[in-house]
Amino acid sequence: MHSTHKSESGFTLIELLIVIAIIGILAA
Repeated sequence: MHSTHKSESGFTLIELLIVIAIIGILAA
């Protein structure tokens, strides 16, 4: 995977992990 512009995908790997973590905390 060649991602020259990560902003194109809308979410970076770190941002995705943060969102998952927040959802996990709220769902807990």
